[in-house]
Amino acid sequence: MADLKKAKTIHSVMSICFAVLALLWVFPVFIVVLNSFKVNTFVKTSTFSFPTGEQWAGFKNFITGMTLGNYPFLKSVFYSFYITIVSTALILVCTSMTAWYVSRIDSKFCRIVYALCLFSMIVPFQMVMFTLSKTADSLKLNTPYTIPIVYLGFGAGLAIFMLSGFVKSVPLAMEEAAFIDGCGPVRVFFGIVLPVLKPTLISVAILEIMWVWNDYLLPYLVLDRTKYMTIPIQIQYLKGSYGTVDLGATMAMILLGIIPVIIFYLSCQKYIIKGVAAGAVKG
Repeated sequence: MADLKKAKTIHSVMSICFAVLALLWVFPVFIVVLNSFKVNTFVKTSTFSFPTGEQWAGFKNFITGMTLGNYPFLKSVFYSFYITIVSTALILVCTSMTAWYVSRIDSKFCRIVYALCLFSMIVPFQMVMFTLSKTADSLKLNTPYTIPIVYLGFGAGLAIFMLSGFVKSVPLAMEEAAFIDGCGPVRVFFGIVLPVLKPTLISVAILEIMWVWNDYLLPYLVLDRTKYMTIPIQIQYLKGSYGTVDLGATMAMILLGIIPVIIFYLSCQKYIIKGVAAGAVKG
């Protein structure tokens, strides 16, 4: 009886702690929402107050943010969606094939490839960003249509780590039976292995989409900013005459930028836990 009461007390304390932690994480987003509907002059002076009366700007900040500057906001939206979708698709296809190969072939080459993928996860981006920028310019990877190749290099480590752990849990007999029936490696992968990898693929896709969509530094270093801007870069350059910054419009554009990824995450968050557990525990 005493143990049960103690367990309930610990559970209640942990619930309160996690609730407070969740509020701390949500608070910055709440502040962005408040200030996106405020008149610019009140964003600094009344940051934490509700936008009522003369502070209320309605949707004026959103209109101002979309029209401010010399670069079309809808163009930035297109580039962000294109880069995110193509980069994620490229990462999923290439890394799932690689994970299957290095998990099934027991050779020194595969072990080295797997170790290099793990090593890429711990290398800070700041160590390679200047070399990367110069290399991307030399190889003509400095456009929204080619930058997914760069994202493939940086996103492959985590994806291969998660996918290879799950591949090891897949019974080898399924693939052997398919080979006996006359299937080639390509058909076995797309017909047998890929459907089984679905839980982990979904979780990897969620993580990669959130990363690529919100990424600022890599597109800023690689893309030609006079021609191409993603949403984070567009927000950075929201300036009016004489370099003044409209904070209300900036907050409105930040809100528009985070809404798609929040909706996507909330609708798919259950797959993250399933995919991580499948890749880490079963492997």
